[in-house]
Amino acid sequence: MTSTARLSDGTEVTLGPVGQTVVFENHAVRVWEILLEPGASVTWHHHENPYLVVALQGADNRIESVEGNVRQVSEKDGGVVYREAGEVHRLINEGTTQYRSRLVEILQPGRHHE
Repeated sequence: MTSTARLSDGTEVTLGPVGQTVVFENHAVRVWEILLEPGASVTWHHHENPYLVVALQGADNRIESVEGNVRQVSEKDGGVVYREAGEVHRLINEGTTQYRSRLVEILQPGRHHE
């Protein structure tokens, strides 16, 4: 079944995967490869799980949400960010260099030990 979302202007878009290639998966995490040449984008997608992004090769990117919000993010080599589940967006490489990252979806959070 194909999922869709509606943009703020009413346009319906088909949602794709959160990354391009799964490079590792087990019961707790799924790790995606994301590789974007300058000007390229990842399709619209929905983050159903919390996740980490580890920038292997940083770039100047733009994140567009279905609500019409735009965030400019300058990701640095080796940078790591955590994001909660729920957002529907796409990522566009606006820089002049290739962007490469690993997106780690947290499928099954572990128990917190105090």
